[in-house]
Amino acid sequence: MQLTKSDLSRVIEMAWEDRTPFEAINTLFGLSEPQVIRLMRSNLKRKTFIVWRKRVTSRKTKHLHLRHPDIIRSHCPSQYKPS
Repeated sequence: MQLTKSDLSRVIEMAWEDRTPFEAINTLFGLSEPQVIRLMRSNLKRKTFIVWRKRVTSRKTKHLHLRHPDIIRSHCPSQYKPS
């Protein structure tokens, strides 16, 4: 799949977000978790990628099946405020 610059930027943003699961990225962009990891590896500096990987590995919210059932939103309530 060929991503536009804006799509690539959005995937990277979603991958960094704690509450956005990999399944949401897959639904919107058709990228599996291993594909997102490859994308992040190739588009981030090495140290930044390592920091991201450590962060994602310890987040239960990045995988729907590990998420607490009470969490039904994919972002913090204050994340998307009207302008």
